[in-house]
Amino acid sequence: MKDLNTYRNIGIFAHVDAGKTTTTERILKLTGKIHKIGEVHDGAATTDFMDQEQERGITIQSAATSCEWDNHRLNIIDTPGHVDFTIEVYRSLKVLDGGVGVFCGSGGVEPQSETNWRYANESEVARIILVNKLDRIGADFLRVVKQVKDILGANALVMVLPIGIEDDFKGVVDLLTRKAWVWGGDDDPTNFEIIDPPEEMHASIEEWREKLIETAVEQDDDLLEKYLDGEEPSIEDLKKCIRKGTINLEFFPTYCGSAFKNKGVQNVLNAVVDYLPSPTEVKPQPEVDLEGNETGEFAIVDPTKPLRALAFKIMDDRYGALTFTRIYSGMLKKGDNVLNTFTGKTERIGRIVEMHAEDRKELDFAQAGDIVALLGMKNTRTGHTLADENKPATLEPMVFPDPVISIAISPLDKAGTEKLGIALNKMIQEDPSFQVSTDEDSGETIIKGMGELHLDIKVDILRRTHNVDVEMGKPQVAYRETITETVEDTYIHKKQTGGSGQFAKIDYEIVPGEQNSGYIFESHVTGGNVPREYWSAVEKAFKVSMDEGMLAGFPLLDVTFKLMDGGFHAVDSSAMAFELATKAAYRQSIPKAGPQLLEPIMKVDVYTPDDHVGDVIGDLNRRRGMIKSQDTGPTGTRVSASAPLADMFGYIGDLRTMTSGRGQFGMEFSHYAATPKNVADEIIKETLARKAAK
Repeated sequence: MKDLNTYRNIGIFAHVDAGKTTTTERILKLTGKIHKIGEVHDGAATTDFMDQEQERGITIQSAATSCEWDNHRLNIIDTPGHVDFTIEVYRSLKVLDGGVGVFCGSGGVEPQSETNWRYANESEVARIILVNKLDRIGADFLRVVKQVKDILGANALVMVLPIGIEDDFKGVVDLLTRKAWVWGGDDDPTNFEIIDPPEEMHASIEEWREKLIETAVEQDDDLLEKYLDGEEPSIEDLKKCIRKGTINLEFFPTYCGSAFKNKGVQNVLNAVVDYLPSPTEVKPQPEVDLEGNETGEFAIVDPTKPLRALAFKIMDDRYGALTFTRIYSGMLKKGDNVLNTFTGKTERIGRIVEMHAEDRKELDFAQAGDIVALLGMKNTRTGHTLADENKPATLEPMVFPDPVISIAISPLDKAGTEKLGIALNKMIQEDPSFQVSTDEDSGETIIKGMGELHLDIKVDILRRTHNVDVEMGKPQVAYRETITETVEDTYIHKKQTGGSGQFAKIDYEIVPGEQNSGYIFESHVTGGNVPREYWSAVEKAFKVSMDEGMLAGFPLLDVTFKLMDGGFHAVDSSAMAFELATKAAYRQSIPKAGPQLLEPIMKVDVYTPDDHVGDVIGDLNRRRGMIKSQDTGPTGTRVSASAPLADMFGYIGDLRTMTSGRGQFGMEFSHYAATPKNVADEIIKETLARKAAK
């Protein structure tokens, strides 16, 4: 059996371009996993092994690797920073025990940092913080520490102070030991010395060390009492307190460095071992039944317990589909039969491999606490639970956001049609935020995703990985419809065709729901005028009808349907009759309920040099954007706004033109809101014309 106390399952996450992948490369070098450091800007990073990642210098899919530090095994997942790929961060955080949040020393807490931090909070993942790129112009460690508190509402526990800043950044002072770690000026991260800190830093070291101790001893009443009496705790006792507070999410140990310049990464690795939890120290995963209700049982991290494992990522490669799996309890052996509780079918474990980016090491077995990839899984998808056949249970499933943008694609030749279907099927399995449908009227293939870049990458993968050349249509916004008025109505469905007929009468109310309330069905029938066995037929029929709104055929959101009364016939009534009555009632009443078109509103964050702020704000206003705030930093201004997705297509090109190539922006879905009438009329007219043309 493996010693789980020496395991650390961690993820590295941050805003795009904060240095996550570079940090991972330095960790792999220091732990002896690689001998030559690959750089992101050269397209040579170990964990960026897709062509698209190497060309664009961004991480698109999370990559898993394992290494060792100080006799501890680290399972590391390097995640993407770009907003279109947050699904990768979300599903990685679901299966990790700890994380390293990387922030740029000059950019600070950027938009995607907030989203990732929120995901980590929801998954209750303990974290340490690395303020990276302190060698950059405008870098300021303590300013970023303040932003972590002000923007994220998180208590950053300062563990080190930088020696120098920007071009003069040499190393860090460890506040616990009062020792300076100073690195040489070459490319070797192991070339450093531990010496006494500069004399001029003495006062700030003592000030921040006192804050560190005061925060840490709050985790232990006895130590706190002794400290108040003037007795300073030992470093070992302080480490225990920091570990306890970190695991309980009371605070987040905060470090600084420059991964690119090979400075400060050892301190982060030591912190991973010292302060982040082992698999046995995190809250066990709750088990649920097949309806999604919690059973009160938990997947205890113990190799002797029944198997509980969560498939969190599917990746297709040259050897077949890899199913990345976190084992929460029990053991998994090559050749085992396991139950997929989602499909109800058993699957045989073909091979178990430990991943190092795209390389792999064969294993005979894996146990609770491990993150491995399985080969030979035919029907397992992201979020499915693998369990002991004789003692089945399901782990809490993952919930993925709906896509907000779609485009039509078609193969350039007939030979590509079959290949396109196979390729898209593989891509859906790999990425739950990517959806594919067929337009019934035109027969076109529609792909849906989280943003322009997301779909751009998917088309690129189709062309290069699967050798399918496609034509792309214009991006289409995922509009929705809702209602604004309450309608009380009656519908009678009566049909006589000889023999037994069909009869159903329903009296009902259709009421606008709260935002994001979804579909709610209520029955207020008393006295058996509509027998109970027909209620589910009414509920289901209305829900199905909501897939197509009455304005332009977009799905209907946030509606409460109240079945008030009705009538039935002892012979002619049936579930089918009540379904038909409800569908006709939908068509009859929704046009009377003040139907309204909704459009997706995006949260937009733009970084711009100060001299272009006016142009950026003016442009956002022209795009129907609402400016929320402006924050001026040392390297430029961050403009936060909300804007309709329909007006944000092609924004990156316009922003670069406006800012001479220096502007950046991040965008993610926020909510649906009513579309202004003049815009809505135009969209409805265009949509209906397009449908008529097909």
